[in-house]
Amino acid sequence: MSLNGVVTAGGKSSRMGEDKALLPFGGFSTISEFQYRKLENIFETVYISSKSNKFPFRANLIFDKYKVSNPLNAIISTLEYTKEDIFLLSVDIPFISRDTINKLIDTYNNSPDFEAYIAKSPNGLEPTVAIYRSSVLNRAKLMHTQGNFRLISFIKSIKSIEVEINNVDEFLNINTKKEYKKSLKRI
Repeated sequence: MSLNGVVTAGGKSSRMGEDKALLPFGGFSTISEFQYRKLENIFETVYISSKSNKFPFRANLIFDKYKVSNPLNAIISTLEYTKEDIFLLSVDIPFISRDTINKLIDTYNNSPDFEAYIAKSPNGLEPTVAIYRSSVLNRAKLMHTQGNFRLISFIKSIKSIEVEINNVDEFLNINTKKEYKKSLKRI
């Protein structure tokens, strides 16, 4: 079974005030393309999970099947489409390094008894920087039908392993204009 890269970019961006997935970043016209190209250098197949084709570049798209945008729904839509394991990366966490991604992949390859491989930063679990096996699809659907969209609850309901990543700076999340401006100084 192959492992696909997936950038989730279907959120509302309510704290940003505009669609953060479309903000310029790192020499690319959008942060979505920045993340997509990063994953293209690692995975044979990469997708963007989104509500629509809003991107000014060519990409493999998976459209979210639910009106409500959240990472659990993105996992469901993506696993239903690919029927393969996925490396999930939120569009608004752009400083995740190749070393961190490789550490997750190594754990995935060397510990096949788990269903999810979740990055754990000094701030705690990072469920949108993770690998999910296709076997979690039914559990994700059950959580959805129960109205529980919290990824932490989902992770607790499956067999997962935490992968320690000690560099907290990699997990800078861009949710506000202030965080975006700060992130541009780090590139």
